[in-house]
Amino acid sequence: MPDSHASLPSGQDVVTDDPSLSTAPARENDYTVPALFRGLRILEMFSSRRKVLTTNDFAEELGTTNSAIYRIVITLTDMGYLKKIARNTYELGPQVISLGFSYLASRDLVEVVAPHLDTLRDQTTMSCHLSVREGTDAIYLYRAFAAQRMSVNIPIGSRLPCHVSAMGRILLTVLGEDELQQLYRQIRLDDYPPPAPQNLPALKDAIEEARRQGWVESRSDYATAIATGLYDHTGHLVGAINISGPDAMMADERRRLLLRGALMDCARHINHELGGLHRR
Repeated sequence: MPDSHASLPSGQDVVTDDPSLSTAPARENDYTVPALFRGLRILEMFSSRRKVLTTNDFAEELGTTNSAIYRIVITLTDMGYLKKIARNTYELGPQVISLGFSYLASRDLVEVVAPHLDTLRDQTTMSCHLSVREGTDAIYLYRAFAAQRMSVNIPIGSRLPCHVSAMGRILLTVLGEDELQQLYRQIRLDDYPPPAPQNLPALKDAIEEARRQGWVESRSDYATAIATGLYDHTGHLVGAINISGPDAMMADERRRLLLRGALMDCARHINHELGGLHRR
């Protein structure tokens, strides 16, 4: 493929509507635009693990030739959606990042999370919650309440100390040791009975375990909760979600394992919408 942005001679536009060069699925009354389809597919090829791609990569995945995608790549580069970093080698350009961040920033966390927690609640018949951290408290922002006789019902707006709850300990995983020390410098932890951590070293151990596992399971007041974190497009922890129920419904280890798997799948879908990556 030529390395410059020079125009091709008139009549030699290598982008064609020849169906044999289109990777779009064939449909009856198909009105897709092959060039547009290929351009969007090129942008979709990039990921956190594939930050730099070549024109050969584009052509191979699209099942076509370098010359067939030449004008598409040049157009994406000129518009800022691709950035050329070496001969025939590209990364995502600032226009993609700018548009993506603007969209993600415009979406309220509850707006994104709510339908996923509702679905998780319906699938598991267990209550599910979303919380964020403010100081040493986890604030409940959303509740998908399981309307059954035995269920966990924590109202929206409730505050629970982070160290006593599964979501709270997940929310503390973003803090370094010095930050944690400063935050809890004048806070008594033994006001709450075990299994809540009774001192700062025990809390640090619990947070490290949460960080390592990517999830927390916690029992308190005859109820059990399993929690994990949510990550945005910057990779920052922006909240935590849980699935919770009375011990009578959470006693079976195999059931808890299935519920944890459902929770992690839910977080993975939410993180995808937030532009982040599920860590586990």
